[in-house]
Amino acid sequence: MRFEDYQKRAMDTNRLGSHNPLTVALYGLAGETGSIHTLYKKRLRDGDRFTGFQDRVKEELGDILWYLTAIASLEGLSLHEIAVQNIEKTTSRWLPTGEDDWVDFDEHFPPNEQLPRKFTAQFVASVEDDISKVEVLINGERLGAKLNDNSYVPDGYRFHDIFHMTCVALLGWSPVVRALLKRKRKSDKETDEVEDGGRAIVIDEALVALVFAYATRHTYLDEIKVLDWQLLDLCHELTSSFEVGKRSLYEWEQTILKTFEIWRKVQTHGGGWVRFDRDTRSVEFSVTELQITPDR
Repeated sequence: MRFEDYQKRAMDTNRLGSHNPLTVALYGLAGETGSIHTLYKKRLRDGDRFTGFQDRVKEELGDILWYLTAIASLEGLSLHEIAVQNIEKTTSRWLPTGEDDWVDFDEHFPPNEQLPRKFTAQFVASVEDDISKVEVLINGERLGAKLNDNSYVPDGYRFHDIFHMTCVALLGWSPVVRALLKRKRKSDKETDEVEDGGRAIVIDEALVALVFAYATRHTYLDEIKVLDWQLLDLCHELTSSFEVGKRSLYEWEQTILKTFEIWRKVQTHGGGWVRFDRDTRSVEFSVTELQITPDR
């Protein structure tokens, strides 16, 4: 049976009345949910002596489905559209994008306008005037100025370029890295202005501040495997108007977790080498020098 057919037939049996039917449906849903709880309480108490358990659960779930359908119908919503939207949401949250659906954002641009497929970054820590700083070298060449934490309390934010670079490796995106490496897509004026322009760069930096603030409240994600939905949804919302909006919440989660896995190692060792690989979507840390693989 299709959702559309169920919704129509279910509403043929609607006897909620004309006075506050939505309220009645909501109370009905709450009551049936309570009935499910009662069944499981009895199952826990009686064990195998509670016969007919699955049939009872099936019946209660059916009643819950009926009340959900009633609420949707009263609000003028399609049960089919609700189901489609929900499966898209849960797929984005928990599953990676399939290889056939993966989009390489700059593959059709000239090589000098593409983010590097593979590169190695060296993070060189130093102390100047009692301020901890880090210098970043990409394939042996200095990238920008030395960075410090810009904080009253040292917190390792100076290593935040790891986030931008991990975004390159796992998402194929980072307007910040693209600008620093002079890989902006100037052959296409609109792409250069929108995807690689100032607004995109500000969003890229804002994401760093967002995820770093979250990480500081959660032990820098040490031993954490799952991130809060609100964080991932906000990352997606902030970037939804850009090409990276095609990436799933799951891919944002993996990017953030990998960022702080590497960040913790770099922080612990006071620097090190990190290899980023777009082709394999991988990031690797080493305390000793990694072989530099020049970009094409």
